[in-house]
Amino acid sequence: MNTSKLFGIALIGTLLLSSCYQPDIVMHTTINRTPWQPCEREITYSNIMSQQMRDSLWGKGNILWSQPLPECLNTDAFCSTHTEIGKDDTVSTTFWTPFKSTEEMSQQTPLQLNGTHLRSKASLKKQFRWFYTNYVFSETFYCVGDTFKLADTLYADKALVSYWFTGEPNLVKGLSGAEASQKLSEIEPAINRWLNDNLIKVGFDFIVSHYDSIPAPPVSKERFIELHDSLVHFIMAGADDFLDIKPEERLQAFFHSDTYNSFFDDETTLGKGLTDELSKQLNIFWFNVPYTLTMPGTVIDAGNGALQADGSILYPFTGERLIPKDYTIVATARVTHIWAYIATGIVILIALISLYYRKRQKVS
Repeated sequence: MNTSKLFGIALIGTLLLSSCYQPDIVMHTTINRTPWQPCEREITYSNIMSQQMRDSLWGKGNILWSQPLPECLNTDAFCSTHTEIGKDDTVSTTFWTPFKSTEEMSQQTPLQLNGTHLRSKASLKKQFRWFYTNYVFSETFYCVGDTFKLADTLYADKALVSYWFTGEPNLVKGLSGAEASQKLSEIEPAINRWLNDNLIKVGFDFIVSHYDSIPAPPVSKERFIELHDSLVHFIMAGADDFLDIKPEERLQAFFHSDTYNSFFDDETTLGKGLTDELSKQLNIFWFNVPYTLTMPGTVIDAGNGALQADGSILYPFTGERLIPKDYTIVATARVTHIWAYIATGIVILIALISLYYRKRQKVS
């Protein structure tokens, strides 16, 4: 992995983290009232058609082309696929599957990280109240924080870490803008140190595990391991971000040898291997798939989501939210029973008529 690739990783990560949502992928869950198909799920992936795509479709009467998909999608979880071209050459592919239960739906989560399916647990409860029924849906996506070898709680309080990645608990509630800014400035350096140390550990451990592949290393594996703290200090000297440095140059200066350069050259097997290991850490920060939910009836509680104009609920679903703890989506909707009001009205009407006739009989 060369320096330009490191910089590219940092740049892409910055761009993705600076936006609220990733507009080209949306996962939508629909909860139905029908017992034979209580839920269904679809994912829509949109992209701008390239010139190569246009050429492949030229002269065709229908769309047979299927666009390449992001690595975070597990298309095996879907039974139906549809691709169409919209305005401004936007190509959208929609994957859809109905389920017999929310449990079955959560077992076939269509999202994945680093080739591993995200695990979730979903449930649907119905609360019958004669005049209405409340539908309570929840889905919990399990934490992926164990991907990182160093725990974030070693660098900051658990509540601070949770707030930084999820917004909960709200530690800036009641604070002024200046006070909130001060609070955030205290958390950010700790999180940066945590990520830097994790990335360095990934690189250091990878080199150690492949040390026997190094021809004529300047020091033995045992000595290399002993130098860990000194080496980390030297590598990070004057730098705030591991992704901003040139590790091969720092290692060469430290050992007065270019022996370790092959680990940072993406043309080599070792370089590709280290790139893959670092990407597993960074992929979590790049994961960003808005989760929309449609409930039957009227939504009365959207949980931590935002109610949209079309009646659906939008939840921000990012990899960051899965770092400190499980991420739970919950919503409650109410379906009014028109028949219950009619039946109650008829009963009241019958009661009034009966009372009227009894009074007339007494009078006569």
